[in-house]
Amino acid sequence: MLTVFIETKNSEEGLARTLAALVPNAIDGFVRDVVVCDHGSTDNTHRVADHAGCHFVTTGFAAAIRQAKSDWILILEPGARLADGWVEPVLVHVERQKIAARFRRARSARARFLSRIFARKRALAEGLVISKGQAASLSSKARSAEEMAKKIATKRLSAEIYSAP
Repeated sequence: MLTVFIETKNSEEGLARTLAALVPNAIDGFVRDVVVCDHGSTDNTHRVADHAGCHFVTTGFAAAIRQAKSDWILILEPGARLADGWVEPVLVHVERQKIAARFRRARSARARFLSRIFARKRALAEGLVISKGQAASLSSKARSAEEMAKKIATKRLSAEIYSAP
């Protein structure tokens, strides 16, 4: 049903946290596969991905997007975790919409007001649900998922995400 895509660089701990949170959804069959696009890690990121059964790609962002088996891709940062109940809003979205979508930041994990204002904005802090066709088209012009996510209009899902630290 859904391919999860995670870009990494020396992200073994964050990758392990994100993958562990996705295990129940993989067992249920909602997460069909996971593609890890690595940008030159020197730690054990490759081992974490390998032990979890992920497709590990080092040939670039566009090539990694083509590895997705599903028509919809969920792009997450290493270390991000989706809050319980995220599957239903995503299912409804992919059945009814063609536009990309983002999650809401979990209320309990939101930074203080001034921290949010002055912090560097990360386009993937709220994840991204995007069709494979749209991702493939945009990936030809972007060097990373972060760069692609900055340039795309999205809808807001009712599900929450705990962003990567």
